[in-house]
Amino acid sequence: MSKNDPLIQQWQRKIQVANQNNLFCHCRDCGEEWVDSQEDATCIQCESKNIQQIACWQFPDD
Repeated sequence: MSKNDPLIQQWQRKIQVANQNNLFCHCRDCGEEWVDSQEDATCIQCESKNIQQIACWQFPDD
């Protein structure tokens, strides 16, 4: 399969949509954790920009 394959492109679009609203955030400075939709999130507790983000779809459902 190539990058131009319609199935690959459809899969990539679905991943982009999932990431838009479901980013698990962890503040490396104070340890606060929350779910956000902003890739450039600021900590809701200490206002730090030192944030680790993981797409929520990567977590298992069980």
